[in-house]
Amino acid sequence: MLKELGITFLYTIRDVAPIVTLIAVFQVFIIKKSIPKLKNIVFGAILVILGLTFFLMGLEKALFPLGELMAAQLSNSDFINARYKGDITDWQAYYWVYILAALIGFATTIAEPSLYAVAIKANDVSGGTISTLLLRIVVAIGVAIALAVGTYRIVVGHSLTIYIAISYSIVIIQTIFVKKDIVALAYDSGGVTTSTVTVPIVAALGLGLASVVPGRKPALDGFGLIAFASVFPIITVLAYAQVIDLIMYFSKFKKVKK
Repeated sequence: MLKELGITFLYTIRDVAPIVTLIAVFQVFIIKKSIPKLKNIVFGAILVILGLTFFLMGLEKALFPLGELMAAQLSNSDFINARYKGDITDWQAYYWVYILAALIGFATTIAEPSLYAVAIKANDVSGGTISTLLLRIVVAIGVAIALAVGTYRIVVGHSLTIYIAISYSIVIIQTIFVKKDIVALAYDSGGVTTSTVTVPIVAALGLGLASVVPGRKPALDGFGLIAFASVFPIITVLAYAQVIDLIMYFSKFKKVKK
């Protein structure tokens, strides 16, 4: 364990060093100013390296195995037969997988640091109009739906291309009719969901599920869940904005009518 930790630490330094070097060179030779609060920045860089080291170790030792274990247990024929008396190749036999995938998607998205950062900035820029918690919940609902649909696709073996094409077609249609000031936020919300917490568990879940469902190949069917987790939050955020617009429209219409 200590040897693996040391190797991961060295790899993390290798990966972080170019970023730190680039910023330092740009500050000193391009802007030609000394680096402000140098001690704080050095201390912060050390914390980043240590944090990334432990995070990467956590991925390998906990999150990836956890996702594979959940997929294997939920797709186990004994587990399915105990709760579904039909054919285990039937898509309905895996309803617990869809439920768990949705719950995992919601929980990991709520805990996603990058989404929290975007939600805070959206709240600041909007002057408090956009609720930090509500935005996170709306995005988390999108990821929950995405993983339920994505695991269903793996079970039935449908083409990923068709699902993604339909999803982005919906996004395009929504983008045309929604207020433009929410479009950029919705697109960014879709991007930040696939980050440090969500991706490891989602990827492990997809690959684990594809490896245990009869007739599925992990390399062909296991991937794609992350793509769903990127597009569905865009749909839910745009849909939320459209619902709010409709509510406001009908409220004004009732006032005018009175």
